[in-house]
Amino acid sequence: MKRIIKATVTVGGMTMVSRILGFVRDMIIARYFGATAGADAFLVAFKIPNFFRRLFAEGAFSQAFVPILSEVKEKQGKAAVKHLIDALSYRLGGILLLVTATGVFGSSLWMMVFAPGFMDEPEKFNLAADMLSITFPYLLLISLVAFSSAIMNTYNQFAVPAFTPVFLNLVLISFAVWVSPLLDVPVMALAWGVLAAGVVQLLFHLPYLYRLGLLPHPTRQADPGVSDIKRLMIPALFGVSVAQINLLVDTVLASFLMTGSVSWLYYSDRLMEFPLGVFGVALATVVLPGLSKKAANENWDGFQKDIDSALRLVLIIGVPATLGLLLLAKPLIITLFYYGEFTAFDVSMSSASLMAYSFGLLGFILVKILAPAFYARKDMKTPVKVAIIALTTNMIMNLILIGPFAHVGLAAATSISAFMNAGLLYWYLTTQNVFTPLAGWGRLIIQVLLANVMLVIAILLINPDLGHWLSFSGWERLTWLLGLVVSVMVVYFVTLMLVGLNPKRLLKS
Repeated sequence: MKRIIKATVTVGGMTMVSRILGFVRDMIIARYFGATAGADAFLVAFKIPNFFRRLFAEGAFSQAFVPILSEVKEKQGKAAVKHLIDALSYRLGGILLLVTATGVFGSSLWMMVFAPGFMDEPEKFNLAADMLSITFPYLLLISLVAFSSAIMNTYNQFAVPAFTPVFLNLVLISFAVWVSPLLDVPVMALAWGVLAAGVVQLLFHLPYLYRLGLLPHPTRQADPGVSDIKRLMIPALFGVSVAQINLLVDTVLASFLMTGSVSWLYYSDRLMEFPLGVFGVALATVVLPGLSKKAANENWDGFQKDIDSALRLVLIIGVPATLGLLLLAKPLIITLFYYGEFTAFDVSMSSASLMAYSFGLLGFILVKILAPAFYARKDMKTPVKVAIIALTTNMIMNLILIGPFAHVGLAAATSISAFMNAGLLYWYLTTQNVFTPLAGWGRLIIQVLLANVMLVIAILLINPDLGHWLSFSGWERLTWLLGLVVSVMVVYFVTLMLVGLNPKRLLKS
């Protein structure tokens, strides 16, 4: 538990810096471009390469690559690791170049697939397609960054990969503020910013790979590890990326709704992604290499203990994060985005979808933890079965809920799907005798429940009414929000200690 917590704090801390800058970035985008047709067009043009990055590079590829790389590292040594990296970089780079070319020269076709609703508004459609031709090469660049990150994570170097997204936010902020006024179509500056950020992020990684002695030198020579990765990667496409597929489906369907729907979902998703990224993704990043190493060495007691420790942390952190997002949805949206072109109506619409997403936060985090338990053992079939069920559930719930609830129904359907995915993954882990909860869960659940009751009471007592939030200045909103969040966290963790949850004991476990 101590190792997992320390590594998670390192990754989570770096990720928090990135996420905070991400909020600054989104505040600036909201201030300059609001929830307009131009903003909708950019967000779709950015989401398409970002979706493929999460689906292939950080999703299926990393889940297949890390276990193989860990096994080669443990059993064959650094020379074999270097050969695998060189062989894989040649093949990965070639595939990425081909895919990127289809995105640059076929951007209109991609836009027809991923935002068909835009076709009814030719100006918005053409703008989105033009921006996609600029943003699509980001997929090539950031996928190579993800490749590099997987290598560093395998060698327990988590800080650099976690810090890297900071550069995306800094570059986009710079382009929004200083480049957009220089262009005839100001929002196009964001597309160019995405491309520039990809270059900066990749260059940032190269010295660290060189220091490890693992800077890729692409070679056509075959390596058995490449075949193993391909075999594991194809089914992993579904197993680890259902949440991303669901969010993209939301965007496709939202393109048919009123203008602003894509932006409302984006801003609410960004807030939901904050605790998911700072904690859920950070924890998953740390857990997978450890599980892969234990599986390679057949240390199944340690394997089970790592899963149990991760799930306890999910309960302690994930539940209050869910309640916080749910109860503070409007204050969060107002504090971060209610400026300039972003209206009170946009606040209402975005906060409604944020509340719907918040219900699924715990499910999203659990999937990040449970899926690696299968991939570390090279079991790809089970997560695929679960993913197909979860994806089907999302489609059905989308069709049921989009009519009466519009974009909020899409967010709710995604949350339902996340819990379906997490619940089935957990069920398979226990029925396959891979995981059995260790002693102490009953007591922990009661302790966390009592602490969360106090958290809810604190929020209800301290939180000003909506009218005050709308009338506050920007600094007043930020001061109130930070003070509220810190106060509630103090109440929560003090209550945990009062009911007997000892942090020192947790660290020693």
